[in-house]
Amino acid sequence: MSCYIALVGNPNCGKTTLFNDLTGSSQHVGNWPGVTVEKKEGTLRKDKEIKIQDLPGIYSLSPYTLEEVVARDYLLKDKPQGLINIVDASNLERNLYLTTQLVELGLPMVVCLNMMDIVEKNGDKINLKELEKRLGCPVISMSAIKGTGSDELVDVLKKMKNHGIKAPAVLPFEEEVEDAIQKVEGITNIASRFTNVKLLEKDDKLMETISASQKQQIEAIVEHTESAMDDDIKSIMAGARYGVVADIIDHCLKKNTQNTMKTSDKIDHWVTNRFLALPIFALVMVAVYYLSITTVGTMLTDWVNDVLFGEIIPPAIESFLVSLGTADWLQGLVLDGIVAGVGAVLGFLPQMAVLFLLLAILEDCGYMARIAFILDRIFRKFGLSGKSFIPMLIGTGCGVPAVMASRTIENENDRRMTIMLTTFIPCSAKLPIIALIAGALFDGAWWVGPSAYFVGFAAIVVSGIILKKTKLFAGDVSPFIMELPAYHLPRVKNVLLQTWERCKHFIVKAGTIIFVSTIVIWFLQSFNWSFEMVDANESILASLGQIIAPIFAPLGWGDWKAAVASVTGLVAKENIIATFGVLYQFAGEVSEDGAEIWGTLSQDFTTISAYAFLIFNLLCAPCFAAIGAIRNEMANGKWTLIAIGYQCLFAYLVAFVFYQLGSLIVFGDFTMMTALAFVVLAIGLFLLFRPAKKVKAAE
Repeated sequence: MSCYIALVGNPNCGKTTLFNDLTGSSQHVGNWPGVTVEKKEGTLRKDKEIKIQDLPGIYSLSPYTLEEVVARDYLLKDKPQGLINIVDASNLERNLYLTTQLVELGLPMVVCLNMMDIVEKNGDKINLKELEKRLGCPVISMSAIKGTGSDELVDVLKKMKNHGIKAPAVLPFEEEVEDAIQKVEGITNIASRFTNVKLLEKDDKLMETISASQKQQIEAIVEHTESAMDDDIKSIMAGARYGVVADIIDHCLKKNTQNTMKTSDKIDHWVTNRFLALPIFALVMVAVYYLSITTVGTMLTDWVNDVLFGEIIPPAIESFLVSLGTADWLQGLVLDGIVAGVGAVLGFLPQMAVLFLLLAILEDCGYMARIAFILDRIFRKFGLSGKSFIPMLIGTGCGVPAVMASRTIENENDRRMTIMLTTFIPCSAKLPIIALIAGALFDGAWWVGPSAYFVGFAAIVVSGIILKKTKLFAGDVSPFIMELPAYHLPRVKNVLLQTWERCKHFIVKAGTIIFVSTIVIWFLQSFNWSFEMVDANESILASLGQIIAPIFAPLGWGDWKAAVASVTGLVAKENIIATFGVLYQFAGEVSEDGAEIWGTLSQDFTTISAYAFLIFNLLCAPCFAAIGAIRNEMANGKWTLIAIGYQCLFAYLVAFVFYQLGSLIVFGDFTMMTALAFVVLAIGLFLLFRPAKKVKAAE
């Protein structure tokens, strides 16, 4: 019979890292609140009967945020057999506040003091025996990052499964508060101390579960207590809890009295500096994309394209098909369709792996948490909260979990805006587009990759300003409070695991959606409406492409091939590269300077139109999967259409203005479209700088 144990703790206390160690789970590990939006389940590796529920990081069991609602609902309704309360030992006082609430649930519990290595490094000392005595439950010293203490925890969990661990004793408050709790219990006849305490606090959800008569009696007790203690009940209870915590701290923690500046504080003195923070962030991101796309990543990608998908795989498959005596059309499908399309996408995997690796290092060491803090100052001026950066950071991997991560934003207007803007940040599927444009059309220029990232960032800022001035999104910005975790060396296991998960997602996508798409594209570009094999320019795909091509002509690419690629990108952004691979048949031929395919692509692109193509496909509506996530999170068809419509229109207009004005500056071309571009730019500047109207926030 399965034994369910809940893993509970504050954000950034190492909870998810411990969950991965205990269960072998591949869940994402990060240093920002909200990384686990829903509860996650895993099986203990050393005892398959024990199931671990990883609950969202929370500060208390008062359901103010979505994370706290999810956690409390599970603890009260599902009633696990036991609790693992993971505590950041370097911030013991704040973490023990939640512990005092968990004790009141009356469930067997073990407290894990994580980050004890940091405590020792700071010169502090914690008396584990005394802490265990006062909490009335087992206390384990551990470091989830280093993997110490997990064996001892597993032994405790096995005892918990066999009912060998008792529920901790009640932590008594001051006399006046205890009297009030006892009176509430006398009215409700409920044995649960947690429920009675929450009723005394006039918890909205629990007050709905009792009768009107009981409510009146409890409200009378609350009024009497508030009058006697000269404070409101919530402040009284918070003070009582911190009083209990302070007493525990006094007897169990000995702080280092030497006033020395911590290493993390020394680094933050520069990294979070008001004037230096953004330049440092910009340099870091330039370095990340430079290493990924221009140097290390390109060296590996060149080998995959030129050797693996150029000299090894295609000749081997062709020889095999010829030996079987297969028909010419089947050889064309496999070589010019599947190998060319899927190979063109997989050829960029090394660059993506390097990017994922570098981003994972930045996240795991604690730097990216600082960026959320830094950007909160910037975002707040433009109508967004620092919380919006969390989904955007996740979006560098995939837009689907990024959109889902918006659930951590309480303000509905801010949440909707974040959902609309998150996919502007280049995800992994867009990296091959960036790499192709940089390598084939800009001679491998180092600035193309970082500029694509900053184009997405600028689009978010500009859109945030414009949208916040409309009635749909007006209102105060959500407050953003987060704890900055201490810097630490990235854990190799976490970094490699996160990198592999993102790469695996890309490979699976290439083997499923992209595989099917290349087959469809090859058939459409090989046959006419009479189902006769013809030249690509006379095919079904060409006839369809020529219908939609005029739509994109003002953006700089009126050829049907580029138009078709942009449309197929709505299914999956990788399809853009796969479509090019099939239509231009350059799989295995893309080297760093793009010399092999420059001749064919230059027929359809100039450098200006190529970058406009990049802008449009970076900012346009995301893939079908991300659109589905937007629909689920918006929970409203109208808002989904607004989001997708805005993304497409914004992308089109930005690419249009860039191409028309860029062509004027570089080539001296001035047409009616150029004049229209100036009009669009003027309207955009007006919307950007017009004063915000004083309107009530939309519900």
